[in-house]
Formats: sequence, C-alpha cells, structure tokens
Amino acid sequence: MKHLIFNVFFFLITVKSYAQFNISGTVKGKTSLLAGATIKLSKKQIKKTNDSGDFLFNNLVKGIYIVNISYEGYDGFDTTIMLEQNIHLNILLKEKDEKLDDIVIVSSSRTNSRIEDQPTKIEVLGQEELHEENQIKPGNIASILGDIAGIQVQQTTATSGSADLRIQGLQGKYTQILRDGMPLFGGFSGSFGILQVPPLDLQQIELVKGASSTLYGGGAIAGMVNLISKKPKLNVHDRSITLNTSSLNENNFTSFFSARNKTMGYTMYAGGTLQKQVDVDNDGFSDVPNVKNIFIHPRWFFYGKKNSSLAIGYTFNYEERKGGDMNVLNNNTDAIHQFYISNKGNRNTVDLVWEKKNKDNSFITAKTATNFYSRDINTNLFSLKANQILWYSEFAYSKKHKNHNYVAGINFNGEHFKTIEALNNSLPNEAANTIGLFAQDDWKFFEKFILQSGLRFDYHSKYNGFLLPRLSLMYKANTHLTMRIGGGLGYKTPALINSDLDERQYPYILGYTSNIKTEKSVGLNFDVNFKTKVDEWELTFNQTFFYSNISNPIHLNALPSVPLQTYYQYENYSKSLTTAGFETFIAAKQDELELYLGYVYTDAKRKYNDVSPNLPLIARNKIATVIAYEFNKHFRAGVEAAYNGKQYLDDGTIKMDYVFMAAMMRYSINNISFVLNAENLFDFRQNKNESIIIQPVNISNPMFKEIWAPLDGRVINLSVMYKW
Repeated sequence: MKHLIFNVFFFLITVKSYAQFNISGTVKGKTSLLAGATIKLSKKQIKKTNDSGDFLFNNLVKGIYIVNISYEGYDGFDTTIMLEQNIHLNILLKEKDEKLDDIVIVSSSRTNSRIEDQPTKIEVLGQEELHEENQIKPGNIASILGDIAGIQVQQTTATSGSADLRIQGLQGKYTQILRDGMPLFGGFSGSFGILQVPPLDLQQIELVKGASSTLYGGGAIAGMVNLISKKPKLNVHDRSITLNTSSLNENNFTSFFSARNKTMGYTMYAGGTLQKQVDVDNDGFSDVPNVKNIFIHPRWFFYGKKNSSLAIGYTFNYEERKGGDMNVLNNNTDAIHQFYISNKGNRNTVDLVWEKKNKDNSFITAKTATNFYSRDINTNLFSLKANQILWYSEFAYSKKHKNHNYVAGINFNGEHFKTIEALNNSLPNEAANTIGLFAQDDWKFFEKFILQSGLRFDYHSKYNGFLLPRLSLMYKANTHLTMRIGGGLGYKTPALINSDLDERQYPYILGYTSNIKTEKSVGLNFDVNFKTKVDEWELTFNQTFFYSNISNPIHLNALPSVPLQTYYQYENYSKSLTTAGFETFIAAKQDELELYLGYVYTDAKRKYNDVSPNLPLIARNKIATVIAYEFNKHFRAGVEAAYNGKQYLDDGTIKMDYVFMAAMMRYSINNISFVLNAENLFDFRQNKNESIIIQPVNISNPMFKEIWAPLDGRVINLSVMYKW
C-alpha cells in the first residue's frame, strides 16, 4: 500500500511539472494595434504578431521565460515571466523620439515629404548615425560624408589639412552645401567648410547626387548637401556633453541642450577642438596642422496658436589653423626654417525661419540669413586679410492635393568679397547677386507613377539669365520595387577662390579673362531600389547610374612667367568635362546585425586634355563594406573597410590602390556611453610610400605633390558621452 501511494504521488508531481501552458498577448501602439511586431521567447522561439497585434506561444512547460518585443520605430519591451499558468500580456509600446529616422521626412524637396515618395533620390543620414559620429569624429562631418557611396573627401593641401568634397567624380566647387535650405559657405572659405560643422548639432543630413539647381540655384551641378539643424521636442529635455581625445593629439569638447513647451523652445550647441601639429613621417613639415576651433550655435523658437513657428539662430565659429615647418610651429624659427601657412577664420551668421501650416494643407515658408566671414592668411612670404558677406532670402508656398504636391517661390542671394589688408597681393574684389524664381510639382498621374517637373529662372547681375528645367519620374511597381529616372540642367558662375588652391596662390590671381563664360551642365540619373524580407532578414538592393557633362569648364591658367613669380588668370576650356558611372549596394539587417556592401565605378574625363584625359584624384573603382552588431543594449561594435582603386595625377601618372579599414566599439551604461575607435588600421599613408615634398627642397617655401591618400596614418580615439 505504501508503494502504491508513493507511486501515485510521484506520478502527480511528474504530471504537474510537465504540464503545458500558453503565453499569449496583444501588442499596441498609442493609436493602433501593431501587426508584424517581433516576439522572442528566451531567444529560442520567434514569432510575429498577426493583423490584430496578437501572438501565441503554446505547449510550454513550467519555467522561467524572457520575452523580448520589438517593432520598427518603437522602443523595445523586455519582461521575465515565471510560467505556472496560462498568461496573456497586454503590451503598449512607446514610439521612439527619433522615429523620423525610420519614416524619414525630407525638407530638401521643400514639400516636407516622406523620402519614399520622392521621385528624386534623396539619401539621408539620420540622428542615430550623427550621434554615433559625434563620438568618433566630433569636430566635423567630413568623415561621415566620406562614408557615403559616390562621395570622396579628399585632402587638398599638405600643410593646412583642408579637404574637398567630391560627388560622383566632380570637384567640390560643383556641390552646393546648405544649412536648413540656405547656402552655408562661399568660395573664400576655401576647403575648410565641411571641417567646421559638428555632427552633434544636426538632426539629419540630406544628400542629392546629380543636377539639383532647379530648387536651389547655381552651384549644385554635382549635387546638394543640406544640413538640417536640430529642433526642440515638446516637453522633452535633450542634454549631452562629449569629451574626446585621439592618438594624433586632438582633443574635442561638444555639448548640446534643448527644451520646449507649447509656446517657446531653444537649442544650444557649444563645442571646440584643440589639435596639436604632428609630423607623422618625420620630414620636418607638419602632416597634421595646429588647429584651435570654437563653434557656438544657439537657436530660439516661438510657436503661434495657428500652426506657425519662428526660429531665430546665431552661429559663431572661430578657427586658427597653422601648418608648415615644425621648427617654426615649435617657435624655433631661424634664418633657414621660416615656412608656415596660418589661417584665422571668423564666421558670424544670423538666420531667421518663419513657417506656417494652413488648414487647407498648404505650407508657407519665409527665411533669411546673413553670413559674415573674415579670413586672415599669413605666410612667411605674404599676408592677406579679406571679408566676405553672403546673404540669402526666400519666400516659398507649397500645397498638397490628392494627386499633386507643388511648391513655388522666389529667392534673392548675393555675395561681396573685399580685401581689407594685403601684402604683395593682386587678388581683385568681387560682388554679385542673383534673383531666382522656381516652381515644382509632384504629379501622381497613375497609381504607381509620380512625375516631378520643375523649372527655375535665375538672373545674375553679371552673367544674365539661366533657365533650369528638371524632370524626374518614379515608378512604384509594388511595396518592394521602386525605379526612378531624372535629369536637369545646371550652371556655375566663376569664383575667385575654390577648394583645390594652395593659399600661396591667392595673391597672384588676377581675376578672369574678358570673355569668361559660366559653366553649364546636363545631368542624368537612373536608379532601381528593391526591399524585401527573407525570414528575419531585411534586405535592400540599390543600383544607380549617373552621367554629367559640363561645358565651358573653368581652370586657373598660369600666365607667362615674370621674374621670380607666376601669376594666374581664370579662363574657359573649349571642350567639356564629363563623369559617368554607377553605384551598387546591398544592405542586410537581422535584429542586431547590420551588413553593407557597396561598389562605385566612376569614369571622369576632361576632354580638353588629350595628353592626360582622366580627371585627377578620382578613384575609378571603390568598394566599401560595413559589419555592425549590437550584442546587447550595452555593447555595440562594428568594422568597416574600403578599397580605393588606382588614381590618376594631373600629369597622367597612376598611383597605387589601397585599403582603408576602421573598427569601433561602444559601451553604454545608464546615461554614459564610451566609444573606442580606430581609423586606418593598416596605417596606409602617402607619405609612407613616397616623399610628398617636390625635390629639390626649398626649405623656406617648399612645394608639395598632389595628395591622393591619407597623410595622418593610423588614428585611435576614445570618447565619453554623458546624456541626461
């Protein structure tokens, strides 16, 4: 009898311990049920919610289970369950503050439309990428722009560390850089512009490759980069401080603060950089200049009762940049060691943006900005101090109808360049202004077709009128496949100073020939984009083809030599400059794992040069790959590599290809995140393979070779960010 009782008791315990239970639930957002949310059960079983937001795991044994719930655009939800009976969960997910990074609203179209509805291909770097860049390269956005397919950030001078932004093979002078839709830099900034914009101050970066002059005027032949400033969020305080240091003696401080209530708000960025001079190859001349930079950008926002807002901003940027002979930089000047190039730049910008959204779904925008920039250049041979004033004003009206989304407006802009003090200088003063009328319509004439047609007329005070049409057609075959084709005209007026000049050439520029013409362009783009899901993988494939032709290309011509000095004058070539090629990339994402592989082919020809027809300093073949994995909510790591194909120099010489590799680790705990980052892991440097100084060396005024590869070598940085 005892044995029978024991056996029955043991049987009941066994049955109870192996009883089967269910975990079910419903996942909701603030206003809707969330179909397709991912539910992970102890990282072993994975299911998706149905159209009603419901899920079910059945036949589960008693035990402890971890439930992870995620949905794109929402904060994740984690919970631990002791399963002893059937359980039903009602889950309310909170939308992410940065949800617009998932459903991106672009302002470069002036219609504030979703990116997937744009017949013109617009690429966007969101706030997540910019925040990560703040802990990798907090001083400027040059590095993150250089990571985009079809863009090359090229160092232009050996001592000043300046850089040129090249899109689809064309030099930086053909790209328009905007801040909140208004021109940011003029030619006198040289190639320091992108080196003076910190990523933490930006909400997103919008990039259009190819002819973009219809909405934004001349200068956007190669493309347009629009830097969108952060705005405060209602009842949200955003506060962060970042400290960074690198193995190249660079130290950065960045900070950002914002807050808003129903009637007022503000954003405030303040930061600075201290970079000591470094002679990486020990040749006696700096490869990394001495830099001191301060950047302050406050904005004030006022919100009206009828969906109107007013933003007033002020930007202060001061920079000292000095390179040259290391003896001079270390205050050991003597009769032999005298060479240096010093740039002191001071920029003050005031801008105002008024916006109003009406009940009839129309939108009115009025904006204006004035940019005061002074630059003091000193070398051991000459000095030049000059001011440049840029101004811009615009009024635009846009409206969305059932099948139309149009915008029309007028803008007025100009610049004034004047030399204040100069020693041994021939650079002339310059002033000009332009008034422009523009209109664009996105017409959904069939369910799957959108035709974007635009027209602009600019009248320039020196070079008269320019008519700039543009057409783009988008075909949305289904939710997975989209195709776009488009093209347009552009122009670029002559400018005294551009990004590929050495400062020592400035005093000897005499201006333009009497018959100088504007550069005019034709640009064409075609792309196919395919998105799908395979099991848990999100896959994206994109194929883009591009072509540009620039007639009357302008170059700086060396005039017949006079004793001891060469003078220069701008003139037109009779034959054109063309670029053609394609971009291909595949991106894949599975939960915390992200993969990217891209290839760019660029064939850039200068038809005016029969001896060396290949446009210099453009890699014909480029391959980039990225692998990133988020191990948990605390730890993320990534590796990226880029192959840069062979490049041509101005004389037709071919330079070797190379591989650039970087790695990053980020660890976050509570409100603090640490980033350890390493760039150029293989330490490939041009000055490691050859001397960049042209022989014979003139110590007091050395001449340098064209820069086709990095000079700074391997760089490791460590940063910490505190956000509260």
